[in-house]
Order: sequence, then C-alpha cells, then structure tokens
Amino acid sequence: MKAYKITGIFAATVLLAACGEKATNDADEAIQEVAESTASEPINALDLVLAGDHRSDEERARDQFRNPKETLEFFGITADMNVVEIWPGGGWYTQVIAPYLKSGGGKYYAAGFSRTGASDRVIAALDKFQETYVDHPEIYGDIEMTVLGSGGEIAPPGSADAVLTFRNVHNWQSRGTAEEYFAEFYKALKPGGVLGVVEHRADGAELPDDGSSGYVHTDDVKALAAAAGFEFDRSSEVNANAADTKDHPFGVWTLPPVRRSSEVRGVDDPDFDRAKYDAIGESDRMTLMFRKPVAADGALFE
Repeated sequence: MKAYKITGIFAATVLLAACGEKATNDADEAIQEVAESTASEPINALDLVLAGDHRSDEERARDQFRNPKETLEFFGITADMNVVEIWPGGGWYTQVIAPYLKSGGGKYYAAGFSRTGASDRVIAALDKFQETYVDHPEIYGDIEMTVLGSGGEIAPPGSADAVLTFRNVHNWQSRGTAEEYFAEFYKALKPGGVLGVVEHRADGAELPDDGSSGYVHTDDVKALAAAAGFEFDRSSEVNANAADTKDHPFGVWTLPPVRRSSEVRGVDDPDFDRAKYDAIGESDRMTLMFRKPVAADGALFE
C-alpha cells in the first residue's frame, strides 16, 4: 500500500474534507497541527480518514472487530484505484473507502440493488445512501451507484482494480445468486484485478452450506471464485475471532452488532441472556484475496 508523504496544507485539506465543514479557527488549528506532524514523518491518507469526524464514535468502536486499515492494506487498496464495494448497506465501509479514494484520485462504485420493482424498504435504503454519501462529494468524492444483478453492471467491464465484499456471501447462497454475482465481479475487474472477500467463517462447526446461519465455509467461497475464473492469491487472519463458537441460537445475528434475541427479526426477548454473546464480540471471519488472471500476452481471460 502506498504511504503518502503529504505537505502540511494539502494534508490539512484531506483531513478537513474527511471531517466535514469546520469553523475558521478550527481549520487554522488543523493546518498547524498537520504541518507540524509532516515536518518529521509521513502522513498516511487512510489514517486521516479513519480519524475523521465524519465517523461517529459508535462506528469507530467497531474498528477493533472490522480492522479496516489492516484489511484494506491486505487487499492492496491504494487511493488511486477504481474500487467497487458490493452491497455497501448503511455505508460503514463507504465512510472509509470513498474518502480515501477521493484523496488519491481514485473512483468508488457502490454496487447495490436496482430501483426497478424494488420494495419500499429497498427504495428507502437507496435514498438514504444517496443523501448520506452521494450528495456529499466534498467528503466522499464522486460516488457512482451501480446495480448488482437485474441486468445491471457493477462497473464498466474490465475497469475495476478491485471488487470488495464484506459479509455478503451468505445472503447470495440463500438466494441462489452467488454464482451469477461472482461472474459479475470477474467481468468488472481488469486483468490482474483483486477480488477481496470478508465473510463470517463456518469452518470448525457443523453448519449448513445454504447461508441460513450467516456463516459460510471457506472452501465454498474458494469454489465460487474458481468457477468464475479467479485464482486464489492468499488469506489473512486479520478478522479472525477465536472466541466465536458459532453455535448460537439465532445464527451469526445473535452476536453484535445485530444482537438478535428471537427468531423473528425486530422482536426482542426481554429474558434472553446476552452477556455470553456480547463477550464474544463480532464473528470469526475469513479474509480471502483472489485475482483475475492475466494471459501471457496481457489479454483478458473471458
């Protein structure tokens, strides 16, 4: 990953863009602080983003489980890349990746659902993402919302340096769309491009392979990627959690952050003892990196 040596005023500009609008005196203090720090050591743009005021304390508290810096570094993400995030949801990773790419001239694609025929709930979620992120280019850059499935494209074919998905494969298993979606990832990537997968890991437990528990077997993810044409590159234990026994009454959703206490989503059991599951923290997760191969002559493999 590139570590950016940034001059005082430019680094302050990146910092202020990540933090949002500030009063003049705050801006002056920020510029002075960054200028002093850059006099002796390099500033990493990703560190600035992670420290930005656009992230709430609650969101920042989850860094200990999601390890965003270490994860993005493992996938080799640099600020000048074209990156597609699949199903960004409420945008926890959007708040990290999009400002980071903005700092280096990269491009962020948010690949989600189509509005055509969508439910009111999906439309509301898309509108919220638009209002929170897309409508604030001063912080997040020029985000492009695209469509996964439904005849859409997640990015122009052969244009993406990386496609990233965080805790989504179990949903595609349960919907029967995993094979189709992995083929879409392959299509969008440049030759040599990276597919990064973080997913709740079923390994070591007797769990079904249909996504119903929220956990997925590592070999199943590798098989999906291989069937789409990807080559396995490497894995990391950066998001592992040895305390996760994976035998929870309501699947992975028993654990934080969902903290489900009943079979029916949104209905809490007031007598459910949460202490054991809260102590585990977030789930044990695989972190896998795949590449789209490059032919000997540099041509795409189709």
